[in-house]
Amino acid sequence: MEAQYPAHWEADVVLSDGGTAHVRPIRPADADRLRAFYSRLSEESIYFRFFGPRPRLSDREVTWFTTVDYVDRVALIATIGTEMVAVIRYDRIEPGEAEVAFLVEDAHQGRGVASVLLEHLAETARENGIARFVADVLPANQKMMAVLKQVGYTAQSRFADGVVRMTLDLTPTETAQEVTASREHRAESRSIERLLNPGSVAVVGAGREPGGVGQTVLRNLLGADFTGPVYPVHREARAVAGVRAYPSVTAIDGEVDLAVLAVPADGVIDVVKECAEKGVRGLVVVSSGFGETGPEGRARQDELVRIARAYGLRVVGPNCLGIANTDPAVRLNATLAATVPGRGRVGFFSQSGALGTALLQRVAQRGMGISSFVSAGNRADVSGNDLLQYWEEDPATDVILLYLESLGNPRKFARLARRISRRKPIVVVKSGGTTQNVPTGHAAPALGLPDTALSALFEQAGVIRVDDLIQQFDVAQLLAYQPLPAGPRVGLVSNSDALALLAVDACVSAGLEPRPPVNLGARAGAAEFGTALASLLPDVDAAVVIYMPPIPGRADEVAAELLRVSREGGKPVLATFEGKLGMPSELRGGAVPGQGSIPSYAAPEEAVRALAHVVRHARWRGQPAGTPVEIGDIDTAAARELVERLLDAPRDVPGERLPVEIEASELLARYGLTVWPSEVAGSPEEAVAAAERLGWPVVLKAADPEAAKRAGTVRLGLAGPDGVRDAFADLTRQLGPEAVLAVQRMVPQPAVPTVVSVVEDPAVGAVVSFGLGEVTARLLRDVAYRLAPLTREDAAALVESPRAAPLLFGEYGYPPVAVEALEDLLVRVGRLADDLPEVVRLDLDPVLVGESGVIVLGARAVLRSPAGPRPDDGPRRLS
Repeated sequence: MEAQYPAHWEADVVLSDGGTAHVRPIRPADADRLRAFYSRLSEESIYFRFFGPRPRLSDREVTWFTTVDYVDRVALIATIGTEMVAVIRYDRIEPGEAEVAFLVEDAHQGRGVASVLLEHLAETARENGIARFVADVLPANQKMMAVLKQVGYTAQSRFADGVVRMTLDLTPTETAQEVTASREHRAESRSIERLLNPGSVAVVGAGREPGGVGQTVLRNLLGADFTGPVYPVHREARAVAGVRAYPSVTAIDGEVDLAVLAVPADGVIDVVKECAEKGVRGLVVVSSGFGETGPEGRARQDELVRIARAYGLRVVGPNCLGIANTDPAVRLNATLAATVPGRGRVGFFSQSGALGTALLQRVAQRGMGISSFVSAGNRADVSGNDLLQYWEEDPATDVILLYLESLGNPRKFARLARRISRRKPIVVVKSGGTTQNVPTGHAAPALGLPDTALSALFEQAGVIRVDDLIQQFDVAQLLAYQPLPAGPRVGLVSNSDALALLAVDACVSAGLEPRPPVNLGARAGAAEFGTALASLLPDVDAAVVIYMPPIPGRADEVAAELLRVSREGGKPVLATFEGKLGMPSELRGGAVPGQGSIPSYAAPEEAVRALAHVVRHARWRGQPAGTPVEIGDIDTAAARELVERLLDAPRDVPGERLPVEIEASELLARYGLTVWPSEVAGSPEEAVAAAERLGWPVVLKAADPEAAKRAGTVRLGLAGPDGVRDAFADLTRQLGPEAVLAVQRMVPQPAVPTVVSVVEDPAVGAVVSFGLGEVTARLLRDVAYRLAPLTREDAAALVESPRAAPLLFGEYGYPPVAVEALEDLLVRVGRLADDLPEVVRLDLDPVLVGESGVIVLGARAVLRSPAGPRPDDGPRRLS
């Protein structure tokens, strides 16, 4: 029987040049594929691998290389199309150590194939208990030595007997994680660059009749004056829209970089194979009839992505509007939208194909401009995460807009956004109202978290989340053309008392600090507005100018003066200028908006709302980025051993890996956290005996976690045996004779009850939540969330986020408590959650926070063996 391997050992990967490949374990059925691969190798590659000439592999060698047990002997191959292009393997030579070797076809060397294979093989080795790789390398084989040295693991080498023996410690290091992230960034960015900067475009399915999808894309390409050749593809027509047509993609004379597919869904797969044969580098599938139509369409969509990636192609769509790049050197409009905004500093990603045309029209109407645009439709392959990687390094993009209907890999999104938001603002509209809603056809898991948790994760990553598209564009036009404010102080200059008062109220509601407005009166002109703004700017962080003259006529003069003063002041200025919306020509200072152009809003409240979002983002950016906290008194290895032992314990159902619920004090002890001791009592006398052992005074309470949530199930301050007996009888009457009660020593100081929890979400990973334990706070679900692990800054923000948090800081008659100790507990819980994906639920309830420290009164956990690695953990892979 052929040995089996875990499903997560297979992956699609992006190579360093932006192409794709498939990584999977080798199988006996790969014998002929291995022979063909070997026949294409140069003599030098063979010599470096086998230390001598070996023109061919014997049948015995082929069997040996393709038959492995996936434990002591593992081999992974990279395939493009149906061909093997690389192989890497390890063979265990002693406990914890294995010999590694790899071989890459000469035509694919330099594409990063070996590096990504080494990442995946190291992960499989760690899963099989291997801690070190050793490799014997000829001194002349500099490429192999470079791959082994540059992967980021601790490496040692020594020279003996004519070879260099290299040893790699496979323990994950921060350097290895940084190397992997850097390679991922370059590869994914390059894959999008290939799509947005094509040298030529083929439109497959461009019909002769006007109004068809294919011809619309073709005419828009021609109308935008795309800088490269455009090739219509039609089985019968000799010309479409006046351009020579070809019967197939393979019949095109020149090279094709990008293909736009507008053919019926059942014909797309055949066209993809044609494109692969032609050497096309990317696909935009505007055709519908895929995942949005149901299970059959979803199967067709999965097959589309599988084949495209197998042949090295990235796919935008299906069921999408298309892509655009306003770079004058490209001028690409491969969309169904006739109107694409002019050149600007904003990158725009939309998952909705249906909304895309309207969105582009709105941006154009505002005069805002974009750098590039991608409509992902069903988002079967290319996602918002890919665009983040590209826009991070794109010098033409300063602001990133995302319209999201689902999140494919939220954990990766948070990682990327947290890094990118430090340099480029990200403004998101997440539709649906709840994280459980995933549109039909989208390749995305549902999140098991409330929408408030998603908002908190956006906040943690520095992402500006807004409620709708109007707010998104309002915020974007301020970010694109004005500097960030240094604080919340807002100056107001107006020629209308009523509008100025509305602006003041809006500032207060948004948490800004308005200064008394300067009202210039209805007759004020350019000089008055300029003088007022110039005198105001030194003492504020931003200014809102309201110019609504009763009789129009001097707008150009006022606008010119506002532009002059704002540019000299170096602080953000925004306006309500004659009720105009966007970037009106008067406030641009040129034909197109540029840095220093003043954005205008239809009403002052809208201007203030946009400013408030930007002030909060600037405050986040001004805080330290934070780094993972080094904690000395934790024992992760012992915690893992404990979890594995508990999961491996005998079960009622043999072979089932069911969740295991535990009392978590032993697990928390591995992370330096102590649970206040308690004892279960089955009778009044057992309760008295427990109290004698624990020390007086004591508390008697319901031991069952669900029963404990009910009001009135705790008896406090029991100082003697009679009190314990009376309380036991009282609680038994209330909860029933079968109730299980617990005795716990009374906390010696007044304290604020809080609740700390962890949930392992299948899409996001470990999420830490925090709230106060008062009944009202629980009923209102006043809970804050952060993604694990937590920095000190994350923990501080988590404590301050609940609406009831002032109770921890000495307000409303409560004494100030040990917030720093609470933050330390949160950091430790976050570390536990990040280290142990087997902990799918952890509840510390309650955690009492007193003046001198924290006391955990109860802790329970649910453990379950993970089905595979967390999203975004482990080696690089496409979602």
